[in-house]
Amino acid sequence: MQNRKLGTELSVYPVGLGCMGMTFAYGGQEESEAIATLRRAVDIGVTLFDTAEVYGPFDNEILLGKALKPVRDKVVIATKFGFKISPEGEGMARMTGIDSRPEHLKAVAEASLKRLGIDVIDLFYQHRVDPAVPIEDTVGAMAELVREGKVRALGLSEASASTIRRAHAVHPIAAVQSEYSLWSRDPEAEVLGACRELGIGFVPYSPLGRGLLTGTLPNTDALGDNDWRRSQPRFQADVMAANAALVEELTRLARQKGVTTAQLALAWVLHQGDFIVPIPGARKIGHLEQNTAAAAITLSPAELAGIGEAMSPARVAGKRYSDEALALVNG
Repeated sequence: MQNRKLGTELSVYPVGLGCMGMTFAYGGQEESEAIATLRRAVDIGVTLFDTAEVYGPFDNEILLGKALKPVRDKVVIATKFGFKISPEGEGMARMTGIDSRPEHLKAVAEASLKRLGIDVIDLFYQHRVDPAVPIEDTVGAMAELVREGKVRALGLSEASASTIRRAHAVHPIAAVQSEYSLWSRDPEAEVLGACRELGIGFVPYSPLGRGLLTGTLPNTDALGDNDWRRSQPRFQADVMAANAALVEELTRLARQKGVTTAQLALAWVLHQGDFIVPIPGARKIGHLEQNTAAAAITLSPAELAGIGEAMSPARVAGKRYSDEALALVNG
């Protein structure tokens, strides 16, 4: 499978692995199972592994460090900074705001290097744009980490096209990570175009709609009691019922193609540009194998148009985030 470029620095398998759910937000899993999934991903050829200090907090980076240490030379490890993390509370309750001050991001980088057990972070993202800190100051400090040999490449997450351009003028940005799927297409307005123009890779997170575009989540009863998705707009019972017909249509199209619903959704994302590297999450090896196999699926222009029309965001009920979380995106 031909690799895809993230900027000029990184070359990765077309489908990466979002690791958040192994320890955070979705209920987590037993460590040995998570390590087995991570090692299987490497065996398949996956190279991009995505984590963040806030996933846990901290637990996810520690897990990746332990699992990927024997294969460090084969993988690209991406992590993120940008949230204030309280020493008290659990999970998302410890996220108390955002902070991209230069001194803060440098401290996070040092701590992430230790937790991951590595000498250099391959891809260091700003997790959310901080309106209190000029992006030029933030990226300037990130660039210092590159010059010091502690970071290889820089990234932004949920940034607007104008912010991306300002950041790129300070130091080349290798990747922009934002939510992007068949029914969350905000990046198409400006961000994808900016990435194409500037030679920046685009990394869609939640390309399977946090599991809804797999066709395997009929209702919230399938989620654990501590699953963060229970609080999200598209996972409310009435909204899920309103969107059921769309998911059924995607499943019908997948059956016609002879692939799974998740594979068709991922293949559509992959076909939007050769600079795009989605990072679906997977806690089970079977799901991992299905997701990565989507890179081999070919869709004709007619099929792409049909899938896109059937899953048009205009037909989707519910916002992708709560209003509080939406206030932090497209910064």
